[in-house]
Amino acid sequence: MKVIIVEDELAASENLAYLLQSMDETIEVEKVLESVTDAADFLSRPYKASLIFMDIHLADGLSFEIFEKVEVTTPIIFTTAYDQYALKAFKVNSIDYLLKPIDEEELLEAIKKFKSRTLDTGIDKQQINSLLGLIRGGAKNYRETFLVSHRDQLIPLKTDNIAYFRIDTGIVKGITLDNQSYVMDNKLEEIEEELDPSKFYRINRQFIVKKDALESIKYYFNGKLIVTLTPSCEEKVVVSKAKATAFKNWVNS
Repeated sequence: MKVIIVEDELAASENLAYLLQSMDETIEVEKVLESVTDAADFLSRPYKASLIFMDIHLADGLSFEIFEKVEVTTPIIFTTAYDQYALKAFKVNSIDYLLKPIDEEELLEAIKKFKSRTLDTGIDKQQINSLLGLIRGGAKNYRETFLVSHRDQLIPLKTDNIAYFRIDTGIVKGITLDNQSYVMDNKLEEIEEELDPSKFYRINRQFIVKKDALESIKYYFNGKLIVTLTPSCEEKVVVSKAKATAFKNWVNS
């Protein structure tokens, strides 16, 4: 399978190419393009790639401008450093994305998803316009309360009182600052979309943590991090090497 990478950061394109070829030797990078102009020119001519990885911010503008210059019917997976609110725009429009820095497991899942679906996956101008509208729209109103079932009653669980969300044996739970556990009706991905990204961070597939709940961060092997939370968690909470830098920047912001 041939792919095209549209990315203006050399380190990012080389890392993506490395990850792709490490997980599947049959994947070949046909072309790396660094700008809107170069991408529009290349994609206007015949090419062999069946999948495109495309960063949002390029050297000469937003990659969405490519679609104003040329029709692209090849499936696209966007790579982006946007926060959770902006990513809602991609979900609404059924457009695939990977959050930078790219996690190897998430990349593998994206490739599997691409291979399992039909070829009718191009994006049209209406999707792009909707996407831009959501990204450039007004301020996000983040979730303040989750209504949860507890024994024989419904409890309004304040987001400010939650230390972290976790998946425990397939069940999503909200853990409060005073170490109470509540079963959530929402998937972790849905919860992530509705939280203030300045306060909460999805550190891996199992955990969304609140900045106030961080007790310590320790270096782990292969560039990973181990996070200690308050209240404590019996499970080892690990941040992958790919997400370690972004996570430290978030904590330090």
